[in-house]
Amino acid sequence: MNKPLIALTGGTGFIGQHLLRELGRHGFRLRVLLRRPSNLPVEYASAVVGDLMRPQNMSAALADVDAVIHTAGPSHAMSGLPEDDHRLLGTDATISLARAAHRAGVRRFVFLSSVRAQSGPAFTQVLTEEMTPEPTDAYGRSKLAAERGLADLDLDWVALRLVTVYGAGMVGNLARLVSLARSPYPLPLGGLTARRSLLSVDNLASAIALLVQSPQTLRRPLIVADPEPLTLAEMIAAMRRGLGRRPAVFPVPAKLFDIGLDALGRSSDQRFATESLVADPAALIRLGWKPELTTAQGLERLMRSLPAAA
Repeated sequence: MNKPLIALTGGTGFIGQHLLRELGRHGFRLRVLLRRPSNLPVEYASAVVGDLMRPQNMSAALADVDAVIHTAGPSHAMSGLPEDDHRLLGTDATISLARAAHRAGVRRFVFLSSVRAQSGPAFTQVLTEEMTPEPTDAYGRSKLAAERGLADLDLDWVALRLVTVYGAGMVGNLARLVSLARSPYPLPLGGLTARRSLLSVDNLASAIALLVQSPQTLRRPLIVADPEPLTLAEMIAAMRRGLGRRPAVFPVPAKLFDIGLDALGRSSDQRFATESLVADPAALIRLGWKPELTTAQGLERLMRSLPAAA
């Protein structure tokens, strides 16, 4: 019996490329929906649909598709975009694609949302889906609006509220952390107690594989995160183990660390390092998700997989 046929948007992006490889490894048949012609590995079928706000050939592109996985849209790194751009690219395009999927008879729509639909970049409590969403920027508000738009459609959907995703090709705070881990120097991170939930691209792929095939009606958001959060020092220690090295982190007062980051002018780095954001994937685990990796294991694997630094 054939595995479901999946239509994937954003297949040339960081997460999309990983999903192509991993879902293919899981045996799924894949069709990549592209805005414009693009080079893809020969084993993947594709369909050019143009701008998702004004798609072309959508009936043919979605013919016989069992599930759509929608990863395309503005990234968190683009959170400085105007509110209207986030609404058009992140909300309206998602709902437009979901409507087309419904017309084509697609069974399930999987939307890659974000934990930022639920909170700001830091939160004092452990986040669960039962909490009232309180996004704090245009990016988060656009994700939440897309989720609410999906809820208005007669379509089985699931919105995956992702925490920070890591894997080869990532950018942002974790990419900078990789550079720190590769440095030969001891690092003054041992006194930081804030914990962060992260998500391996491999664990994300296994969650999507489960949800695409789940016989249950979903129609809800689900948090997706690795099983346990880590401090910044624990992240560095895991990365350095992947490099075959000792952690080499030592404590300094958090106040001094804040002053150093302020001097560098990196407020996003400061919040990532000194404020917690812990998200609980218990609801997804109750549906049968069994994450393959802990965050420490995932970071070790990541470092072993990366090419040697120049």
